Amino acid sequence: MAEEGTILHADADSFYASVEQRDDPALRGRPVIVGGGVVLAASYEAKAYGVRTPMGETQARRLCPHAIVVRPRMEAYSEASTAMFEVFRDTTPLVEGLSIDEAFLDVGGLRRIAGEPSEIAARLRHDVRERVGIPVTVGVARTKFLAKVASAVAKPDGLLVVPVDGELTFLHALPVERLWGVGPVTARKLRERSIVTVADVARLDEAALERILGRAAGRHLHALAHNRDPRPVAVGRRRRSIGTQRALGRRARSPATLETDLLALVDRLSRRLRGARRVCRTVTLRLRFDDFARATRSHTLPEATAETAMLLDAARILLADAMPTIQRRGITLIGLTFTNLFSDDAVQLALPFHGPASPAIDATLDGLHDRFGSSAVTRAVLLGRPEGLRVPLLPD
Repeated sequence: MAEEGTILHADADSFYASVEQRDDPALRGRPVIVGGGVVLAASYEAKAYGVRTPMGETQARRLCPHAIVVRPRMEAYSEASTAMFEVFRDTTPLVEGLSIDEAFLDVGGLRRIAGEPSEIAARLRHDVRERVGIPVTVGVARTKFLAKVASAVAKPDGLLVVPVDGELTFLHALPVERLWGVGPVTARKLRERSIVTVADVARLDEAALERILGRAAGRHLHALAHNRDPRPVAVGRRRRSIGTQRALGRRARSPATLETDLLALVDRLSRRLRGARRVCRTVTLRLRFDDFARATRSHTLPEATAETAMLLDAARILLADAMPTIQRRGITLIGLTFTNLFSDDAVQLALPFHGPASPAIDATLDGLHDRFGSSAVTRAVLLGRPEGLRVPLLPD
């Protein structure tokens, strides 16, 4: 068995903030916040004061009064991402992008021509720094899961190789929150039972974890705690979901205003669906309340579609169901995710006509957007309403 795993997880450090520090030398070594009302990114100098995403800007300034706040420049981040992925693909053809600032790379076939995975990882970090001008942290391991954990432990601007014969020693010493799928709720359930490290999870049998967390989550965490992750690095894999969100601030919003916010999200996502020639069956509404608690609600359609009107109907049902809670607790963020995605080839002819805001209208608007830009033509209810930030994305 080789001494080193062959999967790399490369993750840019505080990506937006790193690009800002690259482009403005006066920002280097200083606490930088990228955002406009909500923190989109924070440099490690700002994170040291407790600034986190997606914290409100007011709270961030309170934690770090001397932070420098810069408005986001999405075009610059998109260009930096493209340049970074060029470095990735120059390193190996087996690259699986996870987001605009991170990817898995398989270097298993490169030993004879490029050296050991740790040597390849070191060159990759150097090349990103030289060609893109930003730091990137790399984890090297035998599985995708462990490579991603290694890069998280190595941040910022680090390289961590997990030797094959030391995988479980490294993994089992970590807190349970390092396991994929362990968020605040799951962590609380485990810690209430004195399960605080990955080693504690590994000592439980699968049935015991299923009784605590449910069948799917129990099986998932049992496998990860033993570093069982057979997934290969997949090139060209299509998204399993697409989503977007809008920060709303803390001022009260009427039901009508929230419905307009929702329409804007549905309009944006449904255009992305049609542009990628895909359809979806499940609509999920994501909410964050004034107390920072979160909630999600989902609705599955009888047929997959990319039609704006049908998707909006489903989203409206979810919003109406959540409205009593919103009015009681306030709302600071609304998000939407489309899942259960399929290629539209098999179902396109079966899509039902849905009245005046139907596929014919969608096609007309899509054509106008392609010709004149998304800000030139919009629905009447969205006139004069700022579009909000368009975060750079990997291709759908």
